[in-house]
Amino acid sequence: MAVFIPLFICGVCALLLSAAFYVFKVFKESALNLPPGPFPLPIIGNLHLLDIRRQDKSLMKISEKYGPVFTIHFGFQKVVVLTGYEAVKDALLNMVDVFADRPAIPIFHHIQHGNGAPFQLQLLNMAPTNITFAILFGRRFDYEDPTFLTLLRLIDEVMHLLGSPFVHLFNYYPFLGFLLKPHKTILKKVEEVCVILKKYIKKSKESIKENNLTSYIDALVFKQEEQKKSNTLFDDANVLASALDLLMAGSETTSTTLQWAILLMMKYPEIQKKVQAEIEQVLVPGCLPTCNDRKNMPYTNAVIHEVQRFVTLLPHVPRCTSVATHFKGYFIPKGATVIPLLTSVLLDKAQWETPDEFNPNHFLDADGNFVKKKAFLPFSTGRRNCLGESLATMELFIFFTGLMQKFTFKPPPGVKESELDTMAESGFTMRPHPQCACAELRQ
Repeated sequence: MAVFIPLFICGVCALLLSAAFYVFKVFKESALNLPPGPFPLPIIGNLHLLDIRRQDKSLMKISEKYGPVFTIHFGFQKVVVLTGYEAVKDALLNMVDVFADRPAIPIFHHIQHGNGAPFQLQLLNMAPTNITFAILFGRRFDYEDPTFLTLLRLIDEVMHLLGSPFVHLFNYYPFLGFLLKPHKTILKKVEEVCVILKKYIKKSKESIKENNLTSYIDALVFKQEEQKKSNTLFDDANVLASALDLLMAGSETTSTTLQWAILLMMKYPEIQKKVQAEIEQVLVPGCLPTCNDRKNMPYTNAVIHEVQRFVTLLPHVPRCTSVATHFKGYFIPKGATVIPLLTSVLLDKAQWETPDEFNPNHFLDADGNFVKKKAFLPFSTGRRNCLGESLATMELFIFFTGLMQKFTFKPPPGVKESELDTMAESGFTMRPHPQCACAELRQ
């Protein structure tokens, strides 16, 4: 007992000193004129204020109190959040060099090892994904090809696991990785993908010819061979990381957007009928759509854009400041993680008439002409915006229009349109919950 009391007192004193140091640190930071935000608790910071599965919606709620630029603490990590079109635009377009860097995100660091720069409706994944595979590997796959099906499965599993609350916790507290399982599962599945990619990279090295580059992998390997004797970024690890980037990111976004588009057409059959009426008016019967048809199909184009706006597929990808800067009257230090919250732009009440409703009229004028909107930023903007934007835009139009031309999509028997679930399932991207659809062949 005599020994226990001094130890207890020492423990209490250490705890009080730690708490005092933490409070001192927070107040010291506030003296630097950092953006305001909720007071962080020891260890957890502001995690108690977040729905970890839909951080974007939680951050928008916090911005109602603290304004479009505020500070939030993800555990020990201090993050500056930018919400609304004006703040995101100013940062990503008007201060391009300042907000150009990417922070180190633990799970992606472990995936990439420091290289590189993140019928069921799911059946719609196959065709768009095969286009990405054709670019990457130089050929399309048969839909029953074992390698094709394995890659589809692994990509789906990784993207789903990336939305796990435990992966978020790993990103906030990477030193606790030994206690957490999902990130280990992700890394194991990514390694399975890498085994397949390495096989194709090896095959490319064995058959590469300067005048016969047939794939993205060929181009990477040729560049590697060309600069073999110089100090180059095209080493084996970076070639693999670049191929992995295209495979994972390029396969997920377009196919998931297409799933949302079909789900929303089932949910709003009157909109589906208007799209089909425009298709009948513009396209020659029996002819498939081409990119050139888009300019003559304003309503269909508006529907596709509204799908992308409404679903907010990728809520945000963090940036970090390359230099210390002052932004909107606040000081942001060099290397600070910054979240340009794209959800807040795509749902900005100052930019959209009915931001929380699916409304294609957001992209149409009074005469029914298609109108570009400056706050339409699903691919982000400025430096580091999505490199695949043009390809994704083309794919979405051709696939969506082609499907609407051939089929009418309806809920399964016994399911009402109002019962269809348009809430997102948590993942790296905002996916629709697994649901079934009926496709009726149009006459």
